Amino acid sequence: MYLTMFLSSVGFSIVIMSVWPYLQKIDPTADASFLGWIIASYSIGQMAASPLFGLWSNYRPRREPLVVSTAISVAANCLYAYVHVPHSHNKYYMLTARALVGFGAGNVAVVRSYIAGATSLTERTSAMANTSACQAVGFILGPVFQTCFTLIGEEGITWKSIHFQLNMYTAPVLFGALLGIINIILIFAIFREHRVDDMGRQRNSINCEGEESGVLDQDAEGNIDHVAVVAVNFLFFVILFVFAVFETIATPLTMDMYSWTREKAVFYNGIILSAIGVESVIVFMVVKTLSKKTGERAILHGGLLIVLIGFFILLPWGKKLPNIQWQVIKNNSIPQTTPSEMVMPFWNLQVIRLPSNHSEPAGCPITQSWCLNTPMIYLAQYISSDILIGLGYPVCNVMSYTLYSKILGPKPQGVYMGWLTASGSGARILGPVFVSQIYTHLGPRWAFSLICGVVVVSLLVLEIVYKRLIAFSVRYGRMQEERS
Repeated sequence: MYLTMFLSSVGFSIVIMSVWPYLQKIDPTADASFLGWIIASYSIGQMAASPLFGLWSNYRPRREPLVVSTAISVAANCLYAYVHVPHSHNKYYMLTARALVGFGAGNVAVVRSYIAGATSLTERTSAMANTSACQAVGFILGPVFQTCFTLIGEEGITWKSIHFQLNMYTAPVLFGALLGIINIILIFAIFREHRVDDMGRQRNSINCEGEESGVLDQDAEGNIDHVAVVAVNFLFFVILFVFAVFETIATPLTMDMYSWTREKAVFYNGIILSAIGVESVIVFMVVKTLSKKTGERAILHGGLLIVLIGFFILLPWGKKLPNIQWQVIKNNSIPQTTPSEMVMPFWNLQVIRLPSNHSEPAGCPITQSWCLNTPMIYLAQYISSDILIGLGYPVCNVMSYTLYSKILGPKPQGVYMGWLTASGSGARILGPVFVSQIYTHLGPRWAFSLICGVVVVSLLVLEIVYKRLIAFSVRYGRMQEERS
């Protein structure tokens, strides 16, 4: 299950830094707004599949949805490797491929429900932290693999007879397909069903073939606190929303602010995301110990505060404007702006003059009118924000899953975990699309201010439902709460 979670995150992160430059290469008609849809398509597929796979796992052996979902991801990665072949509408083929990879990643709900049912309350936080750590390692190694594959270059190797290209954009997804095949073999070879109650006592699994899905024992009697369930779904939505914003905007932001080329943006952001992933794994290990002393709710509260500070730092504060693309200015495509919009004289703008043999524009596109009046985000701001978000996000992620599984109690959690995964997927849909629109048209100041507002709302919601976020067994007096 840990490996399946790892492969799911690798499937997302292994191309996240190269989607934008690859999209520009195969289909020049695609813009930054369509990038949001490409990133979101993964989550659309995952949102649709998660409740379905969760329901499937409640009544049938979990091996079935795990194998089917992984096989879909393998096929979708192979499709992604061929999106360059059609003569037109390539961006839509990429959209379809990423949506199918996401559909296969719906097995996250199966993994989380299995772990919730196979651990006692005292084991739950540690097991969820390990699961999230495996997910984080996937996010680490995904960009690392992508960074290594950049050595192949944009041209790479081509087999014209089968229209096959092995380059820095296709090699990562083919590697992901290979890992998926290995995962399917391991699911058949070593996976087995296991189920215990909140106190760790062995129980019959309703997922084993040949066993009846009989009535749950007395420990499962009682109603789930649906107010707490909805609240955790909302908090998880916000957590994934802000992180999806961060992931999506990283490449376009650094290309606009620091005049990085496509290749440099993929390489440097790959290194940055890898470092954040290492930081996240360390945080997961610390959280397992810290939660025993302070409780999950307090740690969740602290994590949200850290994320808020991270995005607040990312707001543009200085006076220096970003560099402007020289080629676009030569073509007289300067947008119409009023004197009030021009907060600094046009002659103070810095313009990137590229060598005559350099065909790729660099700098902030003049078609984004905010480039003329919005201060640049300094690299120190960007790195500081990365560190804080890399600290706050893993804390919020693992605490949300842990609290949610404890609130649900000993009942089969497949469908509920499916809805939680769908909430996160919905955030990954709306986050990139919403922010790519706001960022493209209004700039980073508006985009990150709105994100700060969303995090503040989530902190208020957490305060309102704080006392309801307790374990099912504690709520019905079968166990005592370890921490208040």
